[in-house]
Amino acid sequence: MKAKLLFVYGFIILFSCRAYAQEEIVPSPSQVLSKIPFTTLTGGVIVLKATLDNHPDSLNFILDTGSGGISLDSTLVDHLDLQPTPTSVRIRGVAGVREVSYLYNKSLNFPEYTVDSLNFHINDYSFLSSIYGVRVDGIIGYSVFSRYIVKIDYDEHYIELCSQGTLRYPKGGFLLKPNIKSLVVQGATLRDKHEVNARFLHDIGAGVCVMLSKEFVEDSTLLSWNRKLWPKEGHGLGGKIEMQLTVIKQLRFGPYRFRHVPTLIFDDVFDVTSYPYLGGLIGNDILRRFNMIYNYAKGDIHLTPNKSYRDRFDYAYSGLDLLLIDSNIVIGSVIKGSPADIAGLKKDDLLLAVDNNFSMDFSAYKKALQRAKKTVTLLIRREEELHLLKMKIKSIRQVI
Repeated sequence: MKAKLLFVYGFIILFSCRAYAQEEIVPSPSQVLSKIPFTTLTGGVIVLKATLDNHPDSLNFILDTGSGGISLDSTLVDHLDLQPTPTSVRIRGVAGVREVSYLYNKSLNFPEYTVDSLNFHINDYSFLSSIYGVRVDGIIGYSVFSRYIVKIDYDEHYIELCSQGTLRYPKGGFLLKPNIKSLVVQGATLRDKHEVNARFLHDIGAGVCVMLSKEFVEDSTLLSWNRKLWPKEGHGLGGKIEMQLTVIKQLRFGPYRFRHVPTLIFDDVFDVTSYPYLGGLIGNDILRRFNMIYNYAKGDIHLTPNKSYRDRFDYAYSGLDLLLIDSNIVIGSVIKGSPADIAGLKKDDLLLAVDNNFSMDFSAYKKALQRAKKTVTLLIRREEELHLLKMKIKSIRQVI
């Protein structure tokens, strides 16, 4: 009996010691600091409002995991009479490289919360404003994502800025473990002529589905030699860039598959992808289909499919760009041989109406031109003359 009691006491002591050895210090739970409403632009790009320091004007910021910092538009800086400091720091985009100045130790004010000690680089975002049809005052990237847990709810159109700490992810989603430095790099699989595994920039600031570097496409032989490629003009840091548009059979990451995905191919002259490190980027016309939790401190991105998960892709091809310049809706470019060119449209024409819609609503006109295989009637002004033109919009989707 004594032997049994000694064994039991010894087991209890041993168990107690082991339990004590497993204790750990647990961080405080993450807390919501600010709930920020947002709107979306073409391709699901997020625009949210904030104020700078003590300036009362509400500013428009694009939220962008493809930005390695935080930035302000040069026109805004001039308007507020701020004095940036010149530096030798260079920033790089798909269309160019440039040196930038900085504004140091500034604050951004959100509902009920202020993010302080921010260093903004200065860039010219007039081209973004004209493309999206809203004033773009700056871009919020790594400088904010790295400090907080950021939750994005595309169904309810709000962002929660949360403190670092313990967090239970919602059920029914998937946890990505990307490589996060100043930018976010995730793996994915493309399938077309054959399957290709590669790394891609995870970029919610890009209003596209997928962009691939020309070098990656050629080296991987992803596409069949006779694949139809549609010429297109794109815009990025530094100006315009010539691209090609096509459709790939499948994109897959985690348990999620997307079929017949519109894809842009560009010549990566400025080595944005550091090929072969990256094959290209996955943009927000894919990523907006998930509610996201970005937890940079843990290296986590949690995805939960939302109401937009099964939205149809945009396969329309018109061969023109619309720009909003000085309250005028302007034809920015016309691709030779495209439906716009065949219809008789020219660069710098002013678009006055689409299918008897005279609202001068930039977003409505853009949506009207995203109807593949439809014929639209356009009223344009060229110099002092009015022209009524019909354009048959093509579809880039084909039997592949």
